[in-house]
Amino acid sequence: MPEAQAMPLIDSHCHFDFDAFAVDREQVWQRCIAREIQALIIPGISIPQWRRLFALVNTQPGWFGAAGVHPWWVAELAVEPAQVQRALEERVTRERGGGNRCVAVGECGLDANISTPMEVQLAVFEAQLRAAQSLDLPLIVHCVRAHNEVIRLLKAVRPRKGGVIHAFSGSREIADEYWRLGFYLGAGGTITYPRAVKTRATFSSVPLESVLLESDAPDMPHAGRQGERNSPEYLPAVAETLAELRGIRVEEVIAQTGKNTRALFNV
Repeated sequence: MPEAQAMPLIDSHCHFDFDAFAVDREQVWQRCIAREIQALIIPGISIPQWRRLFALVNTQPGWFGAAGVHPWWVAELAVEPAQVQRALEERVTRERGGGNRCVAVGECGLDANISTPMEVQLAVFEAQLRAAQSLDLPLIVHCVRAHNEVIRLLKAVRPRKGGVIHAFSGSREIADEYWRLGFYLGAGGTITYPRAVKTRATFSSVPLESVLLESDAPDMPHAGRQGERNSPEYLPAVAETLAELRGIRVEEVIAQTGKNTRALFNV
């Protein structure tokens, strides 16, 4: 009887364009392929970065990009929020003309841990929500200590394609609220830490249909790898941890989260 073929994984959030991978990017990708990682979604973080990001994305059929302004880069913006929306629309239109390699708007959102005033972050986030609406794309959302504000804005400007709450670490109640709004939950290296009790409890109980797997590489290193560069090649450990938390087979986790990621990003 032939051996069953391993199911492919998709990393729904990996900053593979960052300089941390400049020296060995191709070798890392080959190790990913060897570990049945089929595709990477690479988010945008700032307007100047988009050109380089899509130049990279276009070199590999398994790499897909998103265009967005991360809240950490909002303070560096040289344009007004309305111009952010226009820049997004122009970039996505350009990428669609060259092969449709842009699959989302993001990484965008709100972060209460940074000095950029929340009203400034909100204006830029809303501009990106409206771009996602006009482009008919999902969102990749960064949210740190700002769930109430994010949920309020998502209800006001309801994106048709939904999106994902990257690196979700909230309660089951907040998770359910996002799921009702059409947003998936990103599960990453945080769940590998036994001390992350709330996050592990949430991911052990939410519908598996609501979960995406992500590395957030080169950030968010796994338990036992603190201080190291994180890598998409370690994504199988996230799948294995999630399977353990839920008491199910890892193949079931990989199959369902892969289905979820393909459905959201149309890859």
